[in-house]
Amino acid sequence: MFRQFLSVFAQVIIPVFGLVMISYVAGPKLKLEARTLSRTAYYLFIPAFVFDIFSKTRIEAALVARMAGYITVVHLLCVGVAILIAKLLKRPRDVVGGYILIAIFGNVGNFGLSLIDFRLGKAALVPATFYFIVLSFLSFVIGISAASWARGGGIRAVLSVFRTPALIAFALAALTNVFALPVPLFVTRMAGLLGQAMIPVMLVVLGLQMAATGRIRITADMCAASAVRLLIGPLMAFLLAFPFGITGTELATGILQSGMPAAIITTIIAIEYDLVPEFVTHTVLFSTIVSFFSLTLLLSLI
Repeated sequence: MFRQFLSVFAQVIIPVFGLVMISYVAGPKLKLEARTLSRTAYYLFIPAFVFDIFSKTRIEAALVARMAGYITVVHLLCVGVAILIAKLLKRPRDVVGGYILIAIFGNVGNFGLSLIDFRLGKAALVPATFYFIVLSFLSFVIGISAASWARGGGIRAVLSVFRTPALIAFALAALTNVFALPVPLFVTRMAGLLGQAMIPVMLVVLGLQMAATGRIRITADMCAASAVRLLIGPLMAFLLAFPFGITGTELATGILQSGMPAAIITTIIAIEYDLVPEFVTHTVLFSTIVSFFSLTLLLSLI
């Protein structure tokens, strides 16, 4: 077991965290801008990656429905646990909203896809990417709704999720699958080339964003919110697998995606809605650091 732990740490964790740390150290010195890279990834690399994966893959409709229901229920229960903890601690409305953001927004793109690729191989990227798509949609709907609720905002921002480039790319890829439409070779090659840049660029962006966060002061709320992401998430994913008939690679990727640290996007939303931004930002950094150990253990057990 210990040998397996060391193997996962050296071969899976270090390459991913290593790239993040290189960006963390070198980014400020080179004056790299996270916003430019993140927007490029958001509008080009991520949708290209999604289209490339799903335009070439055939997944049974029944399995797709089970996977979508499974990962949705897992994360809704995590949100429920987060709300319960915040209420038991008698936190105000804005802090409850911060808990919800952290519980629903896992780093299933930057960390999730890269770690799963290294640990489970290219074949596992299909279910992992599908979970990524479902969670991206769900996270924005729940996250923006929670932020709007906490600050009394409207529904317009929630509806903007339907314009997410990755979701549009998935819909186009699904159409080519369902109707067996041929994809021109130049489109396939362009999507493939752009998609290959997604994971390294997103890891570089994560390092840049972490460098901009600064030092943190550990609090009880920070530990509790991080525990929902790193512990409750994978536990829920494991317990709910049987009722949804999720097994094999779909189960392994579901558990891993449910145990990822909080995503950087939560800080952007927290700042935009003035939703305890310091608490959310510091929790993102804290959960990412702690996941260095929790993910090593989780990956060793998968």
